[in-house]
Amino acid sequence: MDFLRPTSWREALELRAARPEATVLAGGTDVLVEVNFGHRSPEALLDLTNISELQDWSESGGLVRIGAGLPYTRLIDELGDRLPGLAMASRTVGSPQIRNRGTLGGNLGSASPAGDAHPALLASDAEIEVASVRGTRLLPITEFFTGPKRNALAADELIAAVHLAPASGPQQFAKVGTRNAMVIAVCTFAIALHPQRRQVGTGVGSAAPTPFRARAAEDFLATELTDTDQWEHPRALPDLAANRFGELVAAAASPIDDVRGTAGYRRHALGVLARRTVHRVWDEHRTWRRQCA
Repeated sequence: MDFLRPTSWREALELRAARPEATVLAGGTDVLVEVNFGHRSPEALLDLTNISELQDWSESGGLVRIGAGLPYTRLIDELGDRLPGLAMASRTVGSPQIRNRGTLGGNLGSASPAGDAHPALLASDAEIEVASVRGTRLLPITEFFTGPKRNALAADELIAAVHLAPASGPQQFAKVGTRNAMVIAVCTFAIALHPQRRQVGTGVGSAAPTPFRARAAEDFLATELTDTDQWEHPRALPDLAANRFGELVAAAASPIDDVRGTAGYRRHALGVLARRTVHRVWDEHRTWRRQCA
């Protein structure tokens, strides 16, 4: 096995172009486990953990740019106020040791349907910055996942960063696992309110071949809140609306039976998560509006 360890972003892109078959190492919390258990035998490893350009974040033009190599721990500590939904999801990733090592770019690169960060990124309309020696492009998060553990990266491309706007309203993330911590999700759900544009964002994980947005549920809730003049004058969210929202989220899923749970259980759990989180974000929105008034 060849071990490739570039010290600059340019060198990393050149090595990626020369060795597209190399497995990318961006934290190693997934790849090294697979190698250690003999589930993967790569011809080469392209280690990005020494690339300083990937390990920071910035804010400009109303967007936060998160380097692909920023560890979850720093994301939680430094961006939790700006990106609460993503920070909530990051807190559920593995153990403290895993969060110190694991990265947002690595989570995206593996493109697992159960990736914990994916639903929050979907709910926030994130864009993925990818690069090669040919140049840089931005991919909407909805176009990034192409299948189970497959993404839209070209063979010579690497993930450089994630771009998303700071939260303009309340956000929530919820996860069901076979135990309380250090577990692969049975299903996950994220929701983000965007009051200024009167829209709702969602993200669903581990309930389809790829992470996805529950568009019908988003449209239903946004329309319900608009038609009842609740964005500007929020009242308690009726259980009927919350229940319908949960039904639409569950209906959007196409889960499978596996060792972590059945398809039927996943649909049921998603409905529960959607109802709980929509009440939480709406109560938070109501509290904020009262304080402003």
